[in-house]
Amino acid sequence: MNSVLYERDTIRRIREAVAAGTLGKTFPAADVNATLNITFAGVFLPKHRVGNPGGFSALFVQISRGLYRLKS
Repeated sequence: MNSVLYERDTIRRIREAVAAGTLGKTFPAADVNATLNITFAGVFLPKHRVGNPGGFSALFVQISRGLYRLKS
């Protein structure tokens, strides 16, 4: 699976987990990793946060250090 498809799958799974209540509305990377059974949320969340320096799609809002929520 290429990286774009993998990222789309990951954000879809995060949205579904928040909607189902298995992941809180605000979440640290460790909770995402545990819920989705992945290991890369600590890189994925900041990479796709509002204001990320790489210009990647802004999917999350950083609430505080290490704590995120889905972008509305």
